[in-house]
Amino acid sequence: MTSVADYVLERVRGWGVDRVYGYPGDGINGLLGAFGRAGDGPEFIQARHEEAAAFMACGHAKFTGEVGCCVATSGPGAIHLLNGLYDAKLDHQPVVAIVGQQRRLSLGSSYQQEIALEQLFADVSEYCQMITHPGQARHVVDRAFKTALTTRSVATVIIPEDVQEEEAQPSPPKQHGSVYSSIGWSRPRVLPDATELRKAADVLNEGAKVAMIIGQGAAHAEAEVVEAAELLGAGVAKALLGREVLPDDLPFVTGPIGLLGSKASDDMIRGCDTLFMVGTSFPYAEWLPDEGQARGVEIDIDGRMIGIRYPMEAHLVGDARETLRELIPLLHRKKDRSWRKKIEKDVKEWHRVLDRRAHQSFDGKVNPQSVAAELSPRLPDRCILTADSGSGTNWWARHLKLRKGMHASLSGTLATMGPATPYAIAARFAHPDRPVIAFIGDGAFQMNGMNEMITVKRYWDRLAGGPPLVFCVFNNQDLNQVTWEQRALAGDPKFPGSQDIPDVPYARYAELLGLKGVYCDDPKKVGAAWDEALRSDRPVVLEFKVDADIAPIPPHITLDQGVKAAKAAVRDPDGVGIATRGVRQKLTDLTGHLKGGRGSA
Repeated sequence: MTSVADYVLERVRGWGVDRVYGYPGDGINGLLGAFGRAGDGPEFIQARHEEAAAFMACGHAKFTGEVGCCVATSGPGAIHLLNGLYDAKLDHQPVVAIVGQQRRLSLGSSYQQEIALEQLFADVSEYCQMITHPGQARHVVDRAFKTALTTRSVATVIIPEDVQEEEAQPSPPKQHGSVYSSIGWSRPRVLPDATELRKAADVLNEGAKVAMIIGQGAAHAEAEVVEAAELLGAGVAKALLGREVLPDDLPFVTGPIGLLGSKASDDMIRGCDTLFMVGTSFPYAEWLPDEGQARGVEIDIDGRMIGIRYPMEAHLVGDARETLRELIPLLHRKKDRSWRKKIEKDVKEWHRVLDRRAHQSFDGKVNPQSVAAELSPRLPDRCILTADSGSGTNWWARHLKLRKGMHASLSGTLATMGPATPYAIAARFAHPDRPVIAFIGDGAFQMNGMNEMITVKRYWDRLAGGPPLVFCVFNNQDLNQVTWEQRALAGDPKFPGSQDIPDVPYARYAELLGLKGVYCDDPKKVGAAWDEALRSDRPVVLEFKVDADIAPIPPHITLDQGVKAAKAAVRDPDGVGIATRGVRQKLTDLTGHLKGGRGSA
């Protein structure tokens, strides 16, 4: 007998899914048995926690463009999926979650592990359906995948235990109520109205100082973005989810924008007279032009979000590549290139500032900026980069210069802690021939990253022996990003009771698992530590003992932030240290050299 569970996995395989990330439980016993019988796949990949499984599914979607898939048992297992699924929803990634439910007979009785799953998953899912009859399985699974792909979001399929075990009905009886669906989907060609295209071209052609911001929606439009920027004499800033769209060695790419952004991006936005946003929903008004300062044009495939972040004159609802191809013939090459020349000069100066900041050290401690700065020229071709949420994200965003062919992502909109490690594991499963490097704060590594090193051990034969797989941990014993936010946004000193975390020997922990551990606490040996990690024949935990008092200085500081930070520093337990480092770091914006030279204390 072919069970519903067998049929569901066969249908999932038909949608091109090679592996499903999850954790077992008796609520999915039928599915687990089916995985064991599924000789042609999909393969069950055992994470240490359902949250990590959902992150892995999201990471798979980000680094392949395919649907990611995860599975969890009923009750607590299903609940654990939510954070990873919200990460996928908010970053617009297609993920299908399959979850178990108690037997139909017990539903409504407050049975053990009985949760109202359809209500629980209603907000995170664009489509959520429970299969209550074997004849439903075909169209529910098909519609879940079609919905995830069409809406670039999450779809959830709920299957009670007893339904999993019933005999499958691949072709329901030909009667009223039966539905016959098919596997298949194609990406639509979405174009804006021709009149709106001409309006957009007029705005852009009339602008003298055009600033572009791109996001992940421009991922397949690299050539078109470059051509438009060249015609318009524009600079291009990148939202964090759009990091990989353009390489950082293009002279007009100003780098990241926002709190974690570059001064070159900030100066461009503050000086522009025209804003051109492509495939991004960058939300922070304080890093966009003042209302009325700039005219606006936006391209976004989601008409619900067009013109929501800044008042636009032209609203181009369409695919970024297709829309740019229609728009570019209407654009005029700007003869005055002074705006572009200024942007390129600012980019060069910003890179010099970053270099000077990274090569400062204090009290013999490793400057966390130097960790990223030393890696940047060592980045292997075609590498995949992941980052967690924390102060290390600043250095990942600013100091790593991506080249063509590299991929990079993080939790952009949810900005949750925890995804860097599972993203990296999923990336390695999907691309075993590519180097993978994750940037992780010690807080996130303690939260769930250390557990997922056991997953690396579990799949040693699959994850070792290839290109580098490196988990870089910033050990500063501080939940550092929040500490700085307390100082600058709330005017409060660091509260050790909430911010201090234990000092854990992460590199030694890796060695206990049979992985390679590399430890560095010497500012002069940062580069050598990277060299050792990148030539390892096994997965590496690379631990840097870094200075917690190096501030993630934003491109500009408001008067209110400055007052609050100064107020906090007076009462802060690290007040002297952060004052000394802050002054020295900020001076790099003004001078090309510091007394005592590079690396001086």
